[in-house]
Amino acid sequence: MGGDHGPHVTVPAALDYLRRAENVDVILVGQQSAIAAELRKLRAEAEPRLSVQHASEVVSMDEAPAAALRSKKDSSMRVAVNLVKNGTAHACVSAGNTGALMAISRFVLKMLPDIERPAICSVLPTLKGHTYVLDLGANVDCTAEHLLQFGVMGATLVSTVENKPQPSIGLLNIGEEDIKGNEVVKRAAELLRASGLNFYGNVEGDDIYKGTTDVVVCDGFVGNVALKASEGLVQMLSTYLRDEFNRNALTRLAGVVALPVIKAFERRVDPRLYNGASLLGLRGIVVKSHGAADSASFQVAIGRAVDEARGGVLNHITEQMSVLQEGAA
Repeated sequence: MGGDHGPHVTVPAALDYLRRAENVDVILVGQQSAIAAELRKLRAEAEPRLSVQHASEVVSMDEAPAAALRSKKDSSMRVAVNLVKNGTAHACVSAGNTGALMAISRFVLKMLPDIERPAICSVLPTLKGHTYVLDLGANVDCTAEHLLQFGVMGATLVSTVENKPQPSIGLLNIGEEDIKGNEVVKRAAELLRASGLNFYGNVEGDDIYKGTTDVVVCDGFVGNVALKASEGLVQMLSTYLRDEFNRNALTRLAGVVALPVIKAFERRVDPRLYNGASLLGLRGIVVKSHGAADSASFQVAIGRAVDEARGGVLNHITEQMSVLQEGAA
């Protein structure tokens, strides 16, 4: 029910995903009348691998997380997360209020053993393909131990869904040298270096898009600023490019000639290909879709949840944390 478009996007996205994916069932959670109307419009009332779970309440996109957690116990978000907790569903995907989703998920599912904080992990495009970055906003203040746990979770996610046995981990810092950064980051580097993980060392902001490492670890304040700055830069460059091509008749003609190149570029950096941020560290799989996602983009988020469930990400994180704790004992 959440996001900018609600069932108008989530319902057709689920149907399209089912048409191309085997051995997957989808439970649409929300107000039954709204979902049923969308299914009728799409002539899909009898889809055998799709069911509807009614929820009488909806969390609005601007609602305070504490209020949503406290007063809306039958919200579509709460019901969906409960389905994960009781084992009816293997994962939850939502385009709704990020803060509310995190608060509800943490309250209902609880944390995995030896994990103190959940982290938002997303995939970003790079010159070499893509990289996973966490935390992107769940934790403003972190200890060195939290950053170590983020490193374990990020590396485990990559090794599970990407089949990379030893993914490289970079610690986001203001310089590559060991003497750079605040005391938390310096201590985190020491912990990561001693963890047995494939720790590359400190990386800078430009290393994210160079693809220097498979995983980039940072606290949620830094990660969210870096993400939003990147999004703003993309919007600025896109606007500048459009303005230049529309400047006069000659530049408009040049734009027509360059159109195939522009289209190819757009496909390479299409944000829809990277939709879906994982809420790592919980005792259940929860994926947050961008609120403005269209059907194609929301399907990518569903696919991320399916990959994590099939890969057994939760068990692998638990195992890796257990090994880390034994090594520290």
